[in-house]
Amino acid sequence: MAIRHISIEEGCISCNLCEDICPEVFEVPLGEFCNVKADAAVHLTGDPEMEAKIQDAADSCPVEVIKLTAD
Repeated sequence: MAIRHISIEEGCISCNLCEDICPEVFEVPLGEFCNVKADAAVHLTGDPEMEAKIQDAADSCPVEVIKLTAD
């Protein structure tokens, strides 16, 4: 199933792990919490390599605040 939406719930600890794993989609500005980049949707094409990176970032989040919606 393809990832269609990515969201970040409250509770991010700004560890930068998601950005380290998938900088195409996630960013953690200095002193702020994780954000899904404004242009992240261009990467939600069903590409298996990108999907794996996004899933890895979500699975690696130590506080489990990255939520993925698939169809």
